[in-house]
This record gives sequence, C-alpha cells and structure tokens, in this order.
Amino acid sequence: MRIDIITVLPELLESPFNFSIVKRARDKGLVEINVINLRDFTTDKYKTVDDYAFGGGAGMVMMIEPVFKAIEKLKSEREYDEIIYTSPDGEKFTQKMANMLSLKHNIIILAGHYKGVDQRIREHLITREISVGDYVLSGGEIPAAAITDAIVRLIPGAISDEQSALSDSFQDDLLAPPVYTRPADFRGWKVPEILLSGHAAEIDKWRHEQSLERTRKLRPDLSNE
Repeated sequence: MRIDIITVLPELLESPFNFSIVKRARDKGLVEINVINLRDFTTDKYKTVDDYAFGGGAGMVMMIEPVFKAIEKLKSEREYDEIIYTSPDGEKFTQKMANMLSLKHNIIILAGHYKGVDQRIREHLITREISVGDYVLSGGEIPAAAITDAIVRLIPGAISDEQSALSDSFQDDLLAPPVYTRPADFRGWKVPEILLSGHAAEIDKWRHEQSLERTRKLRPDLSNE
C-alpha cells in the first residue's frame, strides 16, 4: 500500500509515522508513506499556497494551482483508489471506513488548511471527504495522521497478533470489553473470577456481554438495541 499526504506543514507529520506499529509496517515494506510539501508546487518566490477568498470574508483559502499540480504529478505516476480531503464537513471517519480503506492500494490524502481548499479541487479531484469529528483543528495534518494510523494497523502483518486488531472497539459497532492483567488481586481490587476460570466459551460470552453493556452505557448511539 502507498499513502501520499499533501500538506502545508510536513514537519507535523514526521513523528507520527516514525514510531510503533506504523514504523514497523514501513520497515517491513507493508506500506509506503510519503509526505509531500505543497509549497514545492508553487512558482511564487515566497512559496505562497494561500490567498484571499473571492467575495471577501475572514481567513485564507488554499489556492487551486499548487494543489492541482501536486495531485496531477502523483496521478501521472500511478493510479489512485482514493483522493481524500480532510475537512470538518466531510463524512465522519469510522472503523468500517478504515477497514475499507485498508484494502486499497494507493491513496492520496490532502490535509486541509486555512479556511479550506478552493471548491473546484473538491468538485473535480477529490473522491472522498473525511472528518475525524465535529470540531475544528488548526489543520488537517492530525486527521491525516489519525486516518493513516487507523488504516495501516489493519494491513496484514502490521500487527503481530492480527486477532488483536479484529477485537478492537468499533469493529462490530461495539466497544471493547474491559481488560485485566497481573496481579489478579491488587490491594483488594480483584479480576473477575470468570477470566481466571480457563473456560474459553464462558469467557467469550462474558466479554460479549460486557461489550454490549459498555456500548449501551457509554455509546448508545452505536447500539442497535
């Protein structure tokens, strides 16, 4: 898989991809992640990539030409399954979407910035707009990193125990059950006896019941009941 991220601030994306699961996936050759500086695609001596909005109003807008050039160059080198734009008014990012995107081969993520990108880019080049939540951040770099992380950890081989990813929260529209580790009794705080019983079927049943209960209590919007 290849993920190309176009950004105004490439420095913000240096750390997230150089540690933990994403780094291991890159080292194994499971994913190639390229951070592309949008300022490399402007001929302006000041490397300007934003301008005032037609019609007035507060804030600046990402200019059409450098964004078009960056995407055009990438598309001339390979075909892309998705060209994603991170935006507060995009489709809300979910685990199901992460699962779907993890099956793709080549993805572009355009990190939104300022008051957004020229609408013509959204109309003619973007295939999917994604929001990571109903709030506004200073830029799309953090959402781009979150989307990338969620996708990469699902690639076979990225996590040594692949069943771990399949049991994460939201995989079945349920929150994960509570987890415990040693010691079984810490200052009188005890691990549920069922987890110490060794009865796999009963443990699975307990975990499912806990997931249902936690989902109903903490995220009723996910529950179908």
